[in-house]
Amino acid sequence: MRRFFLDADIAAGETVELGAEETRHLRDVLRLGIGDEVSVFDGRGHEFACKIQSTGKRNAQLRVLTTIDPAAPESPLDLTVAATVIPGDKYDLIVQKSVELGVSMFIPLTTLRCEVKPADAAKRLERWQRIAMEATKQCGRAQLMKVAAPRDFKEMLEDLATTAVLFSERDGQPFDKLQVDRSSLTILYGPKGGWDDAELDLARQRGVSIVTFGGRILRAETAAIAITAILQHRFGDMC
Repeated sequence: MRRFFLDADIAAGETVELGAEETRHLRDVLRLGIGDEVSVFDGRGHEFACKIQSTGKRNAQLRVLTTIDPAAPESPLDLTVAATVIPGDKYDLIVQKSVELGVSMFIPLTTLRCEVKPADAAKRLERWQRIAMEATKQCGRAQLMKVAAPRDFKEMLEDLATTAVLFSERDGQPFDKLQVDRSSLTILYGPKGGWDDAELDLARQRGVSIVTFGGRILRAETAAIAITAILQHRFGDMC
C-alpha cells in the first residue's frame, strides 16, 4: 500500500518532505521513485494524493496534488478503549485491532490484578504508538489513534469526563440494557484474572455502567477485540 504518514500541516500545491523512516519504506521496501504517485495522511483525518519529486538517503520530496478521501472513514462513535495491560505480544494485537476497529484513543490500564508492573508498561508505550501508526497506514484511516501513557484504574476513574462502560465477567447488567452517548464513550476491559471486587464497587460509585456478556468465556485479548467490534456495530458504523 502506498500510504505514508507525515505529522504536518499539508495543503495542495505544496512540496512536503518525508522523514528518514518513511523514506526508507518508500525507496527500499516499495521501490518507488521519481514520478510515482502515493498518498500521505496527516494523522488528523486528512489525506492527500502526492507525486514523488526526489528521494535521498534520509528524506523524500513530494508534490501535493490534491485532497482525497481516506479509504476508511471515521466512525461517528468517539470511542476510547482503556484495556488492562497483559504480558507479551497479545497486548500488541489489542492495540493493532483497536486501530482497525475505529477507536479514537487507547489507554493502557494498570489494575489490582494486572500482571505487568506500571514501570514495565511505560517502557512499552513507544512500541504501542508505533504499532498504532503502522496499523493506521495499513487499514486506510487518516486519523491516528492516540495511545496515551499507562494509567492507574483508580486515577482514571477520578478523571472520567465521558460516559463509561466497564465490561466484567460477573455482576453486570445484560448488554441489551446498555444505553450510551454516541458522541463520546469510554470502555474499560479488565485483566486475565478479572476485576477485583473493590474495583467494581469503585466503578459503581463513579457512575460507570457495568455490563456482563453471557454465553462465552473469552480470553482478555479476545474480549477486548470482540466487544469493541460489537460496540461499533451497535452504536458506530459497522453495519
